Amino acid sequence: MPYEVYLKRSAEKDLQALPQEVHQKIIRRLLALSANPHPPGAKKLWGGERYRLRVGACRVLYTIDEAMQKIEVSAVGHRLEVYRRR
Repeated sequence: MPYEVYLKRSAEKDLQALPQEVHQKIIRRLLALSANPHPPGAKKLWGGERYRLRVGACRVLYTIDEAMQKIEVSAVGHRLEVYRRR
């Protein structure tokens, strides 16, 4: 059964601020997350239950709720900035 992918409002704003080319790449990766929440290259972050997904120079930070089959994206942005804000 596929997972449902939700974006926090702040993640939606982050995504809209990115260039169109990068935006499309991230959307494709988010859609792929619904089928496989642990894709190759995804890494669990230290000190919590968050994961990160690399998309070029950008990172997508998300959490997985296995019981509810839900993925919540908390941040999207350039690798130098995304970890500082969250």
